Amino acid sequence: MSTIEQNLQAVRDAIAQAAAEAQRAPEGVHLLAVSKTFGADAVLAAARAGQTAFGENYLQEALDKIAAVKLAVVKLALPQGALAWHFIGPIQSNKTRPIAEHFDWVHTVEREKIAVRLSEQRPAGLPDLNICLQVNISGEASKSGVTPFDLPALARAVAQLPRLRLRGLMAIPEPETELARQRFAFAQLRTLYEQLNQEGLALDTLSMGMSADLRAAVLEGATIVRVGSAIFGSRNYSSLID
Repeated sequence: MSTIEQNLQAVRDAIAQAAAEAQRAPEGVHLLAVSKTFGADAVLAAARAGQTAFGENYLQEALDKIAAVKLAVVKLALPQGALAWHFIGPIQSNKTRPIAEHFDWVHTVEREKIAVRLSEQRPAGLPDLNICLQVNISGEASKSGVTPFDLPALARAVAQLPRLRLRGLMAIPEPETELARQRFAFAQLRTLYEQLNQEGLALDTLSMGMSADLRAAVLEGATIVRVGSAIFGSRNYSSLID
């Protein structure tokens, strides 16, 4: 068993344990393996171990990796399209087209302008692009995301755009070490999610929680947790291409 396979199993066990504590089915919590700064070989090793969803922050690195993985994926006897690519980094207006063309999910929409561009640039032959709205749940000045106050209007606008499917909300709260404080931030996001559903938006995704706060996120209803270094190891940013 490879190191990545062992690490994946450990993360899956942690998810299952947290889900049991929350009296939830572990199948309701999906693992997004954050593969930024790691090469196609690492993605393929994770895919061989059954991982299908991968998250990328840096566009050019991601595009190169997606192309390399597509060339190799047939060797794993996986059907085309078996792997899903999630963009989880900040989005600049001049980068929306390749994101719309090459990704299955985008977790970091915080402005209607970006959503409109993704909608206009999503190729008609592809399925609708799955969208999560990033919420600045902790109110940090340095953190991306729509404010809770402005969220409902943005959600309603995005839900009307063609070739997009509004799935839910994403947040990266201010780091906390105490479980209760971690849960408090995630509970705020869950409350916003529930309010939007009460308005008829039919959301099904809460993308929240990483290695350090995975348990708290699952206890508060996360449906996607984003885990990177606990799967792939320490990161090296020296050769990064954005």
